[in-house]
Amino acid sequence: MIRTYRKITTIQAEQFDESDEQVKKYGLITPIKGWGDIYHYLLPTKEGDMLLSIGDWIANGIDGEHWAIKDDIFKKTYTEADK
Repeated sequence: MIRTYRKITTIQAEQFDESDEQVKKYGLITPIKGWGDIYHYLLPTKEGDMLLSIGDWIANGIDGEHWAIKDDIFKKTYTEADK
């Protein structure tokens, strides 16, 4: 039977802008040329490397893990929390 669940924790995230600071901070792997002039980076995660493009979000979990989230999915799933 399918049940409904909701997330019960907050995350920290930042939108990827291809800055040298972010490339170093997350240990991103050399860019790979995709369609047209779009480049993808590889973001090392616990489950393996994930493709990351400019405008995607890099989420930081409670155990220090990182993962990539496409911008449209991020905007549908998360809202900024009050500080």
